[in-house]
Amino acid sequence: MKIKKKIDWSHWAFLGPYIILFTAFIIIPVVAAIYLSFTYFNAIEAPSFIGLSNYVSLLTQDEVFMQVVLPNTLTFALIVGPGGYLLSFILAWALAQVPKTMRTILALIIYSPSMTAGVAMAVVWTIIFSGDETGYLNSILITMGVLFEPIQWLQSPHFLMKIMIFVTLWGSMGVGFLAMLSGVLNIDSEIYEAGYIDGIKNRFQEVIYITIPSMKPQMLFGAVMAVVGTFQAGAIGVALSGANPTPQYAGQLMVNHLEDYGFIRYEMGYAAAISVVLLIVVYAFSKVAWKLFGEKD
Repeated sequence: MKIKKKIDWSHWAFLGPYIILFTAFIIIPVVAAIYLSFTYFNAIEAPSFIGLSNYVSLLTQDEVFMQVVLPNTLTFALIVGPGGYLLSFILAWALAQVPKTMRTILALIIYSPSMTAGVAMAVVWTIIFSGDETGYLNSILITMGVLFEPIQWLQSPHFLMKIMIFVTLWGSMGVGFLAMLSGVLNIDSEIYEAGYIDGIKNRFQEVIYITIPSMKPQMLFGAVMAVVGTFQAGAIGVALSGANPTPQYAGQLMVNHLEDYGFIRYEMGYAAAISVVLLIVVYAFSKVAWKLFGEKD
């Protein structure tokens, strides 16, 4: 006589909300964007299928995208991503060396800029880099005799990208930084003692051969967060310059190009194609991070 095995469905009660939310806010939007990228859609008429035309136009006819936006995005990502990531690790490691009370205070100070929306913080930096004599930077430099007339920092193609990188790095110490700090603090001190017995001679070798290998999950999480955060930081250029497109496209990133076509020109199909390309770029950078810090087995 066969005994019917009772199936326990209780785990679905815990997984269900996550599955529903993940499907509603991740899976469906991504699938919809991929579908719309093959259509002409102006947000008024029904989408009409046009095949690969949007992608062909983006890669062969959109001179702004290929000559300005894509190079800007890669430059911004390759400086802010690794730069912010390396800075997060260095600060996390340095804080792990100080007493607990001081560490808590410094960690809060370093983390606090990331708790405020980048667009909101741009208001503060707009005042600092204001293009008239009342701007803090212009005022200081004129008082010191370095400048004789104010510089339009946020409207100049020579300075806008540099300011965007600086401001983004300043506010990039987010959850990735906290994860790395937690990873450093949770390494067993006996591992370091064993390392010095086995031949570790200085702090640099300690970091390379013990600290980093012992906190690979935190390093991977920080890398993924750095990649995602970097490619989402396009709003800072528009917030600082006050225009989309940014002056002479100097600070124009893929996110800004997407918003330009999607919410200003209402070419939703073309904007969807840009979003798919952006998704592929983010995925490629995430795979690189996984190759570097993911588990090999």
